[in-house]
Amino acid sequence: MDLRFLGGAGEVGRSAILVNDSLLLDYGMKTDTPPQYPVGSVDPEAVVVSHGHLDHVGAIPTLLSGDRRPPIHWTPPTRELALTLARDTLKLHGGTYDCPFTETEVKRVTQVSEAHGYRETFTAASHEITFYNAGHIPGSAHVLVDDGDTRLLYTGDFHTEDQRLVSGTTARPDADVVLCESTYSDVEHSERANIEERFAESVRTTLWEGGTVVVPAFAIGRTQEMLLICAAHDIDCYVDGMGKQVTEMLRRHSEFVRDADALKRAKSHARFVTGRDGQRKRVADQNTAIVTTSGMLSGGPAMTYIPEIRDRPTNKITMTGYQVEGTPGRELLDTGSAEIDGRVMPVAAQVESYDFSAHADRTGLLAFLDAYRETPVLVNHGDRCGAFAEELTADGYRASAPDLGETVTV
Repeated sequence: MDLRFLGGAGEVGRSAILVNDSLLLDYGMKTDTPPQYPVGSVDPEAVVVSHGHLDHVGAIPTLLSGDRRPPIHWTPPTRELALTLARDTLKLHGGTYDCPFTETEVKRVTQVSEAHGYRETFTAASHEITFYNAGHIPGSAHVLVDDGDTRLLYTGDFHTEDQRLVSGTTARPDADVVLCESTYSDVEHSERANIEERFAESVRTTLWEGGTVVVPAFAIGRTQEMLLICAAHDIDCYVDGMGKQVTEMLRRHSEFVRDADALKRAKSHARFVTGRDGQRKRVADQNTAIVTTSGMLSGGPAMTYIPEIRDRPTNKITMTGYQVEGTPGRELLDTGSAEIDGRVMPVAAQVESYDFSAHADRTGLLAFLDAYRETPVLVNHGDRCGAFAEELTADGYRASAPDLGETVTV
């Protein structure tokens, strides 16, 4: 089996692996300025997608330009999330370099889409494929690829611990080689229950003191997790941004969430912001929590809320995910100010950060890989792939970290 690494090798973003020159695993984009896409040209017979995050699906419509019509295989939630992200990219950047596809190509995605559940084996480009729950976001999958000679386990992004939205992965299918993500290979997450309790106590304190809490959150997965936490701790909250649409969609795919009834209650507990007639400014003046995109303050309704609440020390901004260097969210954490709508704004409101990551940490990665001690491991999707591969090798694994553009035969 030949694996060509078109993206995601030694980096987080633009994941893309070509198997045997015919089967493409993921096709994402890296949200730099300007955005980066997988390297080289590719014309696959079929595409298999692990999950619906921009760094894994962001460039999918470009595969359908011209006469090309490869079938795209994914779980039902991943299909809907990919289409939601593509339409959002068109809305924000259509007709510019930041959007490499057109509305026509997005429509073609629906024509070639083939959805599959977990543990339902199917054929793509003469390979047998099976999805297993990866515990990352709803619909996320480990992808087992069998070409008749070699079984490759592509982990995609995964988590080994339970979240309120999805249960951690327990799947350990037999494989001849493992291609493993390594996003948090040098990080240990705190106990999830402790993080959640600290967050809830902080928000409750601010609300009791008469303040407003803005909770920036990624639309996919994180927004729903925060709504579940707010409902569980009886925290008054609004929800705004793309996360509203994603929450509604996940209600239709209840078999891919951990507790469909809990998600239903969380949706009922929250109030949805329409954004009409100055509603956002009125909500910002209320004694409430506001869960809103974007998670790194790089756009979305957060750009309305932050200027409204920034000048009062009784207010609070609680970051809920990793802040990439160069984003306004990272700038706010590091300097106490952020560039919002083209101007740098000092922020007097309190700023806190909570690690609600949906990725396995170092302990989780090692626990997962322990089932594959006799199996070669290829490390990707991380800023320190080479270092983690060396650490695995020192622990007795046969591990390596492919380079961008490299072809590896396994």
